[in-house]
Amino acid sequence: MQREFQMQHQVMVMKLHVLIVLLLGVASAANISLPGCRDKCGDVSVPHPFGIGDGCYVEGLNVSCNDSFSPPRAFINPDINTQMQVLEISLVPANVRVLLEDAAYDCYAGNNNTDWSDMVINISATAYLFSDTRNVLTAIGCATVGYIEGQNGDDIYGSGCSSRCKKLDSVASGGLCTRKGCCQTNITTGLDYFYVTLGNLNHTDVWTYSPCSFGMLVEKGWYNFSVNDLPGQDFLNNRVKKTGYPVMLDWVIPNASCPEAKRRPDYPCRSANSVCQNSTRPQGYTCKCAQGYEGNPFMVNGCQDIDECAPKGDNRTCFWECTNLEGGYSCTCPRGTKGNADERHGCHKDDKMDFLKPVIGGGIGIFFLVATCFLAYLGFEKNKLSRTKRKFFEQNGGLLLQQEMINSHNPTTFRIYTREELTKATNNFDKTSIIGRGGQGIVYGGVLEDKRTVAVKKSRIMDESRLKEYTRETLILSQINHKNVVKLLGCCLEVEVPMLVYEFISNRTLFHHLHDVNVKWPMPLDTRLKIAIESAQALAYLHSWASPPILHGDVKSANILLDEQLTAKVSDFGTAKLAPTDETQLATLVQGTCGYLDPEYMQTCQLTDKSDVYSFAVVLLELLTGKRALYFEGSEEERSLVFYFNSAMREGKLFEILDDQVKHEGDAELFQEIAELIDRCLSFKGVERPTMKEVAEVLERLRRLEQSLWSQPNSEEMDCELGETSSFTAADTTGNHTMEGNAIVTIGEGR
Repeated sequence: MQREFQMQHQVMVMKLHVLIVLLLGVASAANISLPGCRDKCGDVSVPHPFGIGDGCYVEGLNVSCNDSFSPPRAFINPDINTQMQVLEISLVPANVRVLLEDAAYDCYAGNNNTDWSDMVINISATAYLFSDTRNVLTAIGCATVGYIEGQNGDDIYGSGCSSRCKKLDSVASGGLCTRKGCCQTNITTGLDYFYVTLGNLNHTDVWTYSPCSFGMLVEKGWYNFSVNDLPGQDFLNNRVKKTGYPVMLDWVIPNASCPEAKRRPDYPCRSANSVCQNSTRPQGYTCKCAQGYEGNPFMVNGCQDIDECAPKGDNRTCFWECTNLEGGYSCTCPRGTKGNADERHGCHKDDKMDFLKPVIGGGIGIFFLVATCFLAYLGFEKNKLSRTKRKFFEQNGGLLLQQEMINSHNPTTFRIYTREELTKATNNFDKTSIIGRGGQGIVYGGVLEDKRTVAVKKSRIMDESRLKEYTRETLILSQINHKNVVKLLGCCLEVEVPMLVYEFISNRTLFHHLHDVNVKWPMPLDTRLKIAIESAQALAYLHSWASPPILHGDVKSANILLDEQLTAKVSDFGTAKLAPTDETQLATLVQGTCGYLDPEYMQTCQLTDKSDVYSFAVVLLELLTGKRALYFEGSEEERSLVFYFNSAMREGKLFEILDDQVKHEGDAELFQEIAELIDRCLSFKGVERPTMKEVAEVLERLRRLEQSLWSQPNSEEMDCELGETSSFTAADTTGNHTMEGNAIVTIGEGR
């Protein structure tokens, strides 16, 4: 009796557990918005990532709710040209149904005059696109041409259709558009701007029964043609402007791709069973539940397992023995039968089962034999791979590097990583993880097991004769600790060509911010001077304070990274060298980037600290002018930035080559001093150029004077401060440093 009572108690406890799990699942599925955020506006549900109010939505997907209507109405992007009322928001597929209340029209107004209006909508600055699968261009009227022209990124798109009818009784009473009184055509993919216009086929005789033509982009299947729409008197006012018509928009989370979004702390695909999916836009993505799950992928626990075994009538997934699994299901035929369990009559009795038993037994034996051979083969390949990795490790100087690390008296966080660690961190060096390419190799973004985001540089080639020198230089670079130099964290030597691991800098390169046409925000003069000073200080540190001194060898704007605060980080030491101990150490091959190369280095093949000074001067020119070092699309005079600058200096046209923004932020004296500094740095003879330390000091002094010019309220005080004499160090022709070239800075007219 007691045993029976215990069994009943256990059954009740199990049922209670199942009920709790089901209730939790329902509660999680019902929660569609973030805590404290509205989940509805009138009759419209607003699921996250959409939201109403600050902190309730993902970038670009804000919804405004106008409670003055009854019921309240939801709107998206009220700052674009046409405010769009929201009718429905869908996560899968990623669509928003909106209501438009305007259309293109062309109506006969008498005396051979027409009243007309085109329809223009621009959503290029939003997270939305016009759906090419859910919308059609619709034109209504006799002797009518409907034309749509739009923009897909930089591509211009156009399409249209025509409609004819000689008399009303020749037109169908209603229904589909058949080019008699009405026509429709599809639109292109990725459309974010369009205008609709109308034309007449020069059949003025139709104006007696079809005086108006209409054109609109409308949701596919919404419009049912009616012959009563052809006269046109009431169609525009009573059917379009009064009630409106639906249009479908595709939406994405803008300004990032899946690999970039996954590295951010605010990655919105929150559900454990969600996946990220790139859009057709260059930058944009959406989240969806993984196969076998459904729900809201943007909410924690939002994607719930689908019970494929639940009864679904004739639409059941499995008609025989179904077992629901996490993220899937198993459908099998009953014991003693065979066939396709996914079909209603797919399983039938297996009469050959007795005959197959010995065959199955023999098959199992063969399977174990094959498995044993396969495992032996795997062991052999594993040993072979281990030997190969050891060979590369020794060939790439791994033993030398380990010995150098042991003998080094300076503590360092430098690590030697295994190939498996970097392969896992970069998702097997997937092409979507690429964050940069250069002449020396490819750079991948990755996340190590300790959750640190790093940049992994996979070099293209390594000269075996430089292995010992490379090993020593790698260890020395790892000991550099300067806030404006990208930190070298480690390397991997188990591969044919060594790989380097750097700290990850998130805000791309100075070249990108200066020259990429997609960069939306300007860069003020003070920020440009700050970046120049920080870069110069980093190079001065490498030249003057590193032991032994280090020559970068490839200074350019593409090798200066910027973090989120626009702090400069000098990077890419693929061509870096330790300062030569004597003048006999010449390069067998000149390396660097055209437009930045020191002409003296190209002639002598001897890299010096003054080679970096020359290249930095070109970067400084880029900051002031906004122009590239080499610009082959420009005029012959503008192709070389250095040549363009020298011409401007000779002709007294320095102000004309400055960037339009910075020329209005600084005075002529400031630009003249910087230009004179650049001119000295670009001297053909390296001995006549200043050192990087001197360059950094001059730039820092000029920036302080420029800041004081804006901060001092008393003009006399500013005259006094800017009138002080300042000096910079120049090199005489013998190579000895002297103090000369005193410069006086005064306030220019017109500030």
